[in-house]
Amino acid sequence: MNQGIIRNFAILFIAACAHINWATAQNNTKNSPKKAPGTVCPAAEDIKAAQLYGMWQVVFTNPPSGLPPKATMLLEKHEEFSDSLQGVVMRPMPAGRGASLKKGHAVKAALAGDVEDGFVILDESSDNVSISGTWNGQLLESSCGREVTGQWKDTSASAAADAPDIAFVMKKLSGW
Repeated sequence: MNQGIIRNFAILFIAACAHINWATAQNNTKNSPKKAPGTVCPAAEDIKAAQLYGMWQVVFTNPPSGLPPKATMLLEKHEEFSDSLQGVVMRPMPAGRGASLKKGHAVKAALAGDVEDGFVILDESSDNVSISGTWNGQLLESSCGREVTGQWKDTSASAAADAPDIAFVMKKLSGW
């Protein structure tokens, strides 16, 4: 069987399993934003980690060569720190013969971080040891915790010392 087909099936399977296993988070009232009287959405600085649990679509502006312009992210409750986030970012492999992800990055990388005062800060690790990327984002005030804009930085061993920050937009997928 073609390795590309197997890889794509594996990514789809991971996403489907994540959706099934974490679907209960969307219906848990503890995950719902608390609304102040007379307001439609909570203030960005009032959003807590639990309100960000779920699947997200990430779109990068001008990603570096070897990294795709889109990714999918799953955020969930951190195993050790209940007020923190953990999860994974999944990037599709670039198309074309002999194509591969940029050195130092994996199709599936671990994430860990926090949300505080309207800011989302995540560390990414492609090998579960070293930090291969950092995510610094801000919750969009009018999005009810469903959109984050920010900068991603390549911090892998293969990154240039002057690697630019890459703009991204994260949007929570429907159903979460």
